[in-house]
Amino acid sequence: MDTLQLNIPALVPDLRAGVLNLFDYIDALEAWFEQREPEVLAFVPENGRFQRLRHDAQILLDTYPDPVNRPPIFGLPIGVKDIFHVDGFITQAGSQLPGDILQGPQADSVTSLRAAGALIMGKTVTTEFAYFAPGATRNPYNLAHTPGGSSSGSAAAVGAGLCPFAFGTQTIGSINRPAAFCGTVGYKPSYDRISRAGVIPLSESLDHIGFFTNDVAGAALAASLLCKNWQTGIQLKRRPILGIPTGPYLGCADAEGLAHFQNSCDLLRAAGFTIKSVAALPDFEQIRQQHLALMAYETAAFHAHWFAAYRDLYHEKTVELIERGQAVTAVQVQAAKAAQHQLRAALQNLMIENELDAWITPSAKGPAPLGLSSTGDPIMNLPWTNSGLPTLTIPSSLSAQGLPLGLQLVGHWSGDEVLFAVGMQVEAEDGIHV
Repeated sequence: MDTLQLNIPALVPDLRAGVLNLFDYIDALEAWFEQREPEVLAFVPENGRFQRLRHDAQILLDTYPDPVNRPPIFGLPIGVKDIFHVDGFITQAGSQLPGDILQGPQADSVTSLRAAGALIMGKTVTTEFAYFAPGATRNPYNLAHTPGGSSSGSAAAVGAGLCPFAFGTQTIGSINRPAAFCGTVGYKPSYDRISRAGVIPLSESLDHIGFFTNDVAGAALAASLLCKNWQTGIQLKRRPILGIPTGPYLGCADAEGLAHFQNSCDLLRAAGFTIKSVAALPDFEQIRQQHLALMAYETAAFHAHWFAAYRDLYHEKTVELIERGQAVTAVQVQAAKAAQHQLRAALQNLMIENELDAWITPSAKGPAPLGLSSTGDPIMNLPWTNSGLPTLTIPSSLSAQGLPLGLQLVGHWSGDEVLFAVGMQVEAEDGIHV
């Protein structure tokens, strides 16, 4: 099998045991990178990337000469969204601001994976400060279409096979949407279950640290290394019970996205899954407005000093967000934060009352839109980010234009382990795959 097609659970044991020579693997990565990266543009440019990577690989091999003692993801190359601080790398956050003011201590999440044996493939392209101003990255399935955002480079890197894992963040829909657009698995944990330390924030109350992989099992392995108080061995010994949140929220999907979603649900029902329609999110528009107000306020607060000094260097989309945030009142912020907890409780109660293992929804309104000036609409992800519930995007079928479509699973609060058990069963149904 082509080593670049191996998923993390197959790749890591071979790298640890030396069955797959680490330098041979890096050689294969470099050959593919030189072919694919110039058109996808997923990574922040770096001179001598693979020379550095081989140097880092040699240090890893020298540190762990005995395969028995090698850490769990020995030699796994990872992409890191360029709002994460990484020792030895500059953080630019997709912006034009002076680089020296943006630097900080290495992100806890990066430190965790480095300690577990990961190699840094490089920084991946992000929209400016993880908002809506797009970078150069293109969709690996069709270069004329957006890869989504704000974790555009991370999703495209994994979708293009440039690396098997990449970090992202989500404040509205910046993991689940690009995962759907680029045909990858995307995981956003329960709020704050992966440390946010060492990552430039967009909105402290809404930011989630997550990542992209090729498959659910690989994502579960990474989650076990990153999430606080992870419980191993959680399985469902029956078919999951899934809930479709009917109401104004579901109506936000476009015709193709909704048709795909309904067809996927029919396939899962035929495979023995129980799928219930549950009225939910009746106040969805209010949730949306409060989410956007809170995000704008917290962005403006964090950027206040930089914005005062460097306003002209910000993209117009970020300027609009910050100036809108400056007008949000303390009363609005308090109401928005209270509403977050109310929404989480309401969704949890509905899940318990209806005996749901997870919600199931479209990951995006539809396939990736044409053009690179917009990253697409994150509306299908917003309530789950607002409530802090864990979400998992699983690649599904292709659109009429050959673009990926995804399913979004939403778990119980702090029930990420069960969400992965559900996701593995959904992923195993061949009828819904890309």
